[in-house]
Amino acid sequence: MTLPIQLYMGSACRDCVYISHNPTLPGFQGMHVAHVHLFLSLRYECIKYPCALVSWFSVVGDEPCDQTGMWIVTPDVDGRGNPLMNVVHVDSIVRGAHLIGIVGKDRVPLQVTFANSLDAFSAFYVNNYIDHHAHELVS
Repeated sequence: MTLPIQLYMGSACRDCVYISHNPTLPGFQGMHVAHVHLFLSLRYECIKYPCALVSWFSVVGDEPCDQTGMWIVTPDVDGRGNPLMNVVHVDSIVRGAHLIGIVGKDRVPLQVTFANSLDAFSAFYVNNYIDHHAHELVS
């Protein structure tokens, strides 16, 4: 009996990361948030380049939310609603990022899991309180 790949391997990981885009800017202003879909390597002229396929998030506003102290991001999509994706060098990844779906006054639906949470919400808090390092980096 052959098991479907989802059952054998489990649910997909939904890792998000901070990607440096301008190291001269302080904290979160010099970062992008991205969702890593897969890691890969590309070879060009006998040089191997470790890369990641990512989809992007855009920052909402010019400063963190007044109530939470956390930045808000939304997924970048094209005209058809598909995520905007790029291949980036892994050296541009600073560290993992923790996103919290924004539910407003509603309860989180029971069907939301770690495997589908990035699809279940249209906006996210960037959790700079997850650990000391994230707080130092984003603040």
